[in-house]
Order: sequence, then structure tokens, then C-alpha cells
Amino acid sequence: MKSRIYLFYGLLAVGLLFLLARLFELQIIFGAKNRALAEGNRIKREVLPAPRGIIYDSKEREMVRNVPIYRVKKEEKEEYEVISREEALKMEAREETENLRVDIGRNYLYGEVLAHVLGYLGEANEEEVKKGQFKLGDLVGRGGIEEQYDSYLRGQDGGEIYEVDAYGEKIREIGRIEPIPGQNLYLTIDAELSQTAYEALEKKPGAVVATNPQNSQVLILISSPSFNPNNITSQNLTDESLPFFNRAISGVYPPGSTFKIVTAAAGLEEGKVNAETTYNDTGEIRVGEYSYKNWYFTQYGRTEGVIDIVKAIKRSTDTFFYKVGEWVGPTRLAVWAEAFGLGKKTGIDLPGEVGGLVPSPQWKEQKGDHWFLGNTYHFAIGQGDLLTTPLQINLMTNVIASGGNLCQPQLEKSEDEKKNCQSLELKLETINLIKEGMVGVCSSGGTAFPFFDFQPQVACKTGTAEFGHPEHKTHAWFTVFGPWNKPEISITVLVEKGGEGSAVAAPIAKKIMEDFFHNE
Repeated sequence: MKSRIYLFYGLLAVGLLFLLARLFELQIIFGAKNRALAEGNRIKREVLPAPRGIIYDSKEREMVRNVPIYRVKKEEKEEYEVISREEALKMEAREETENLRVDIGRNYLYGEVLAHVLGYLGEANEEEVKKGQFKLGDLVGRGGIEEQYDSYLRGQDGGEIYEVDAYGEKIREIGRIEPIPGQNLYLTIDAELSQTAYEALEKKPGAVVATNPQNSQVLILISSPSFNPNNITSQNLTDESLPFFNRAISGVYPPGSTFKIVTAAAGLEEGKVNAETTYNDTGEIRVGEYSYKNWYFTQYGRTEGVIDIVKAIKRSTDTFFYKVGEWVGPTRLAVWAEAFGLGKKTGIDLPGEVGGLVPSPQWKEQKGDHWFLGNTYHFAIGQGDLLTTPLQINLMTNVIASGGNLCQPQLEKSEDEKKNCQSLELKLETINLIKEGMVGVCSSGGTAFPFFDFQPQVACKTGTAEFGHPEHKTHAWFTVFGPWNKPEISITVLVEKGGEGSAVAAPIAKKIMEDFFHNE
């Protein structure tokens, strides 16, 4: 009996010693840690996201709006998934807010129309987070204006520290820093005119660029196919039609006969042709066993006869420009092409622009190849190795429309409208003769039949560019400014593999011109 009593008290003593040891561990050794955990349960920290700056068009119409966006962190990945407001409210009701994040996102009011101009918001990637540029989950500008002016638009997040009770209810604010909103941005874009251009293009692969020819401020910059910036999916990113590819500034194409504007200017400025120079078109020029034909002869078996430079532009006579290119020479023609802004980036305030290519004998020699007369002929009519963007062709057109100035295009509105313009110092005769020829293109007997009766009178140039397609498909080009004597707008249209510029690209430009001049 005594032995059992001794055993009982022995076990009791051991239990008391264990309990005292555990209390010592909890209060002394882990006391600071447990107090911190308790404090963490009482004190909450919340990021207050900064509203992003609003982007307006040239007429101060909102093109974007800020909206709340709810996201939850995926457990298996270091990224967030967008959820609905209803789902977020349910998570809050269940007090499952640890991985819930509320940010300020975007609603792009013109959707696909202005997607390539404005861009979209995307989550900061792993590399950006590692560099310390952004925190995990931050929304940053991707493409377009959102990327170009991200630091200007984004603002500075604020934050709040507050105490909650046992039920998670806020009982006391400890500290608060108000977010600083991003700055608003005003663009030269005309959103409604852009809508007209996008609808006129009818989702064909291509681009439309329109600017003020006096300063190259951009009114329209459309690329098709496009994407919906309000709903970016992985399927969008892998679409074979390349909806994210900005054809207006990143796509390069042979410009076809639109380039004859440069060839004409080179011939006049170099003194190789003038207003009295004539040439007898017989339909083709033969060089040894090679034949270089005029389009009119190829399609209809007809010739133009004796023509001057004005009629050569009006009728887009290839044989005339073959000879002008030969007289000027490929090296000087390349110099003039670069003077008109080809072969280099324009400097537009958008990411992703490319410079294209202006070929020359020196360039070909560096490749280990030789330059032949046939290369000059192709170069002179905008074929061969020459590659340009739709934006470059528009600025090339503006040189004639503005009276000889090459201006850097700009999307952000500026008080000094002509701060980035330089004169090419072209002779007045050069400008007037090319203008006269371009007016002829859009008049009866020219190549741009959709504009024969258009008012006000405009000046234009058609282009049909071969690019080595096995089925002999061609890119359709059209570039125009109006009114011809006091230009207010210039428009350049490209339709990939579209066919003839006069039949395919010109009608698109006409719809835009009608909206610009005839609808307030």
C-alpha cells in the first residue's frame, strides 16, 4: 500500500516539474515570439494602391477608366489570379483574406481599336521583382503608352496600419499614408476617328496611320488583327495571327509605288529631271535577257507614250521611274530615301519600333553580293530589298504635304507643335511638281479611282507591292493628304496580301477622309 502511495506522489512530482518546465519555456524562452504573434493578430497592415493616371485623346475624351481588380495568390505559383468581386466578398466573409489582393486596374473604353496605342496592364514578372523594380503582384504597363509612360502614370502606393479586435473588426488606426495618384496623360490620338479606321479595315491584316502633316502628331495608329486589352489570355499570346504585333511601327514591307515620291524628289533635286523632261513609255525596258515592264503594259498590254514627271506620278509609270533611278544612281537614291526618314526609327514615343532597311551597293557588297542595274530599277519603284513601316511611309508623305519638313511623330500632346521638325530644304519646284502629280493620282485618269470625285481635292499615291509570295499576292498601299493645297490630315493604309492599293487600300482611306471632313 505504501509503495503505491510513494509511486503516486513520485509521478505527481514529475508532472509538476514538467509543467513548470513547460511554463518556463512558454513564458521565458518563447515569450517574445508569442507576444509578436499575438501582436500580429491584433495589428493589420494594408496597402492602399495609387490610382493610375487617366489617358485622354486629343478632344479630352477618356480612353481608359480605373476600376478595382480582385486577385488571389495561387498557392502553387508566385502569381495572382483575377477573381470576381462576388468571390472576393465571399472570401472576406469567411475571413480568408490572407492571399486576397485588391488593386486598381483598367477598363479600356475603346477595346481592340486602341489596344496597340494604349497597351495594357500585366503582372510584374520574376526578373522585375528580383531586380527590386516592383513587388510580387504589382501591375505594370505592357506595350503602348502604358509601358512607355509607366512611371508617369503609375503614382505611388500608400498604406495603413490599424488594430483589430478578436473578431477582426477595425478598432483603431495606428498610422496612414495616403496614396499619390499617377499623372494624367493627354494624347494627340483622335479616338473616334480611330474607331472609324478600325471598322473600315474590317479586321484585315494591316495598319492605318494618320497624322497632322504639318507636325506629324499622330491622329490614328491602328494595327490589325488586334487584341482585347480588357481580357488578356494565354491564347491571345500564342495566336498565329499575331494580334499583339504592332504592324504600324514594327511591321516592315516593300512600299511599292508609294516610294516613287522619293524617287521623283531625288531626280528633281539631283537635276536629273525637271518639268520639261519627257520619256517615251513603250511598256518595257530590256537589259540583256531581262525585261522590266510597266504595270499598265503587264495588265492591259498598253503603253503610256510620251510622258513627263507629273504624268508619270499620276499614272505610276514604272518605266519612267526605272530611268530616273538609273540617272540618279542607287547610292544617291539611298541617301534621299534616308533623308525622307526611311531605314531608321522615327522616334515615336511607343516601344517596339523598327527601322526597316534602305539597300545600297555598299550594303550589298558587305553581304558579299553585287549590285546590278536591275537592283536599281527595283529600288526605284519601291521593290527589291527596300523595307519600310506604314508609319515611315506616312511621314514620307508628310514631307511633300508640309512643304519639305520631316517631323518626328509624337503621341503625347506638346505645346510646341513643331519642336521636332527639320527642313529637307527641297526646291519649291520639286514640291509643286510632286504635289501636282499626286493630285492627278486622285483625279480622273489617275490610278486612285475611289477618289476621283472626292471633295475637298486631295493628293495621293497608290502602291501595289510584290514580296515574293508563291501565289503572287501583293501588299496593298495607299497614302493621301488633304486638302491638297492646305493639308490638315494625311492617311497611310497598308493591307497585307490585300491586292491592289487602288482597289483595296484606297477605299479604307476614303471612309476615314469622309468622317474627318464631312462629320463634325
